[in-house]
Amino acid sequence: MDRAYINYEKFEELTERNVVYVTKMKKNLSYELLFDFMEMTPDAKMKYREQVVVFQKGETRHIARIVTFVDFKKGKQPKLISLLTNDFDMHPDTIVEIYHRRWQIESLFKQIKQNFPLRYFYGESANAIKIQIWVTLIANLLLSLLQSSLERRWSFSGLATTVRIVLMNYLNIETFFNKPDEDLKLMLMEASEPPPEDETNP
Repeated sequence: MDRAYINYEKFEELTERNVVYVTKMKKNLSYELLFDFMEMTPDAKMKYREQVVVFQKGETRHIARIVTFVDFKKGKQPKLISLLTNDFDMHPDTIVEIYHRRWQIESLFKQIKQNFPLRYFYGESANAIKIQIWVTLIANLLLSLLQSSLERRWSFSGLATTVRIVLMNYLNIETFFNKPDEDLKLMLMEASEPPPEDETNP
């Protein structure tokens, strides 16, 4: 989740539903410290700092885990990043990897919104909406697999647009996208040929 989103009531609701969250922690949050442990590298530098804390806001009491690590980026000064999660079992490496992969998730959402716009739903029930979303995700996955298998380079948007155009034509899709010009000429030649004569009628 985005680090701007801090809602202890929502965090507690997710925890009660056994949903795991990982979010970048805001600075200067108030909490009660229950546990504090620091893992060091062989050269006596901090690798991870793990803390178990309690957040209290009104009647809401939420227990969470803070994983702090040093983020190294090329050309930039190393900086400490603290991640907030309700998972107490995953290794800190896994928590950090989830954080590093957040942009891949954002890229996926952007790709879906650009190529499969869900402007309206075909059904109003929760099940109908879920089916349409799952179909969209499956279509996105199939196009991604097709894109990775092709010798010719295609942008995802170009591939999605062309698939929509030729979807109802009978053709070898892998051959077509590797050599679209040759297959397109063949399709035009077949379309221009006159229909065969009916030999049953004199």
